[in-house]
Amino acid sequence: MDRLNLLAMFFLGCGLSSLVISLSRGPISLMIGLGLLGLFASLYHPVGLALVTGLGGRTGRALAVNGVAGNLGLAGAAVLTGILATFGGWQMAFAVPGVVSGIIALALFFRHRHHSNLSNQNAAPEHNDRASGSLRTQITVFGVICVAALFGGLVYNVITISLPKFFDERLIGVGGDLTWIGASTGLVFAIAAFAQLPVGELLDRYGPKSLLMGLLIAQVILLVALATMTGWLALVIALILVTMVFAQIPITSWLLGHYVRSSFRARAASVEYVLSLGMAAAVVPLIAGLHGAGFGFDFQYFGIALSAAVVLVAAVFLPRGRAVPIAAQLQSEE
Repeated sequence: MDRLNLLAMFFLGCGLSSLVISLSRGPISLMIGLGLLGLFASLYHPVGLALVTGLGGRTGRALAVNGVAGNLGLAGAAVLTGILATFGGWQMAFAVPGVVSGIIALALFFRHRHHSNLSNQNAAPEHNDRASGSLRTQITVFGVICVAALFGGLVYNVITISLPKFFDERLIGVGGDLTWIGASTGLVFAIAAFAQLPVGELLDRYGPKSLLMGLLIAQVILLVALATMTGWLALVIALILVTMVFAQIPITSWLLGHYVRSSFRARAASVEYVLSLGMAAAVVPLIAGLHGAGFGFDFQYFGIALSAAVVLVAAVFLPRGRAVPIAAQLQSEE
């Protein structure tokens, strides 16, 4: 099954799973529906990002637009869920997205049936099969991606999950009610999401190494500073920090698209997201456990500053400049 069909399966599976959840009448059926939803949702990143990186041309821009859309969708999901749940109950919050997802799946299947040549181009984009001429460089880049997924995933998830609680504790004198905290968090996420657009342009022009190292240095400094900040200054520093964290999102996908051969790209993306999403699952109990033991955000943010520093050290081993198309590399080797 090619990538376009797999993407259609993602939408169809998520749609059907959401409908199962909306019709559940007990914990067992709810658990089955949620499990199926998670299973089909896991198809997106390895398949979708492999499709985006296989488009050819300025993949940095394409990945940035894809990332901004994803973050805005995440922000909008909370609003849409609240509206649907308020006027139709929690079941409606699953039923409506499920129906929409199913319609998108049918449209993709229909498009694939009548435009098979397009899916063939996406499945085997030989003209865009960029990779390092040496296996060693590919392994090095993949190793850096794994380190970034693990330790960078820790930074991303701790920041995005803990920020409402951080604002609750640190916005002293600025307002402490839930509405203000939610608005502050949403504002920070919405503004920071657009940082991926200039990063996508810079990736295509200058390559990833210096850009990634600059973002990571900024993250380390801002995390150490934010650990002790309160009031309006904490809000400003948090906005800049989240911007730096979100700006990093397209870089590892760009590395996969330019340094890993297309035949291995989807599997490499799968490994990356297993590591990053696995870290996401561990973050909530980690934050709760540290808070319960008396280790607040001053300790936690200093700890994830060290995690960002680990990714910074790994980034030193990235090749300089931009990836060279594999055809040109083969000619030079001859």
